[in-house]
Amino acid sequence: MKNKRIKIAPSILAADFSRLAEEIKAVEKAGADYIHVDVMDGHFVPNITVGPLIVETLARLTSLPLDVHLMVSNPDTQLSTFIKAGAKILTVHLEACRHLHRSLTEIRKLGGRAGVSLNPATPLCLLEPALDYIDLVLIMTVNPGFGGQEFIPTLLPKIVQARKLMDKRKSPAELEVDGGIKVANIDLVAKAGADVVVSGSGIFQTPDYRATIAAMRAKIAPK
Repeated sequence: MKNKRIKIAPSILAADFSRLAEEIKAVEKAGADYIHVDVMDGHFVPNITVGPLIVETLARLTSLPLDVHLMVSNPDTQLSTFIKAGAKILTVHLEACRHLHRSLTEIRKLGGRAGVSLNPATPLCLLEPALDYIDLVLIMTVNPGFGGQEFIPTLLPKIVQARKLMDKRKSPAELEVDGGIKVANIDLVAKAGADVVVSGSGIFQTPDYRATIAAMRAKIAPK
């Protein structure tokens, strides 16, 4: 494991939306680095979650960077809307972008950090032509669309490969991993090379967010 501090990004998909402001403040005080927001449209993935109004609300609730993950078809039509709402990192799916370079360039032009997400079955080689225009690479370790799924352990080599590719290209982008991550397996993801770890139910479905994030940090602390 590299001698680095790995960032933790609680995913609000698993938060109690009836107490959203309290939930955000709680994970902020517990030591979160980003707030991860999953935007689903019911078309690219079989679920519908939140839109720009929630992102705008979150931007008023926290000073943490909003890490917004667009799991939507035709994301180009929504880039400006989500950046204006307060997204600091805006991640599109490689599978949903017809012209990936154009999408990434537009996110940066709008003032955001440009992220690209890959579904479990999407090969890394498709990422290489656009790597110089990417600020964050998101490897999904579940099939996107629902929270609370089990981590797919056979995707660990893909994280390792992504780390090697990014290091070889001297990419300054962050490597983020999302899907089924909790205290019990976060060390595997960290050892594989992640810079940022997303966790939804692994944090929000525990009784003490501070204790959970502290336990995660203890397992991934540089040795």
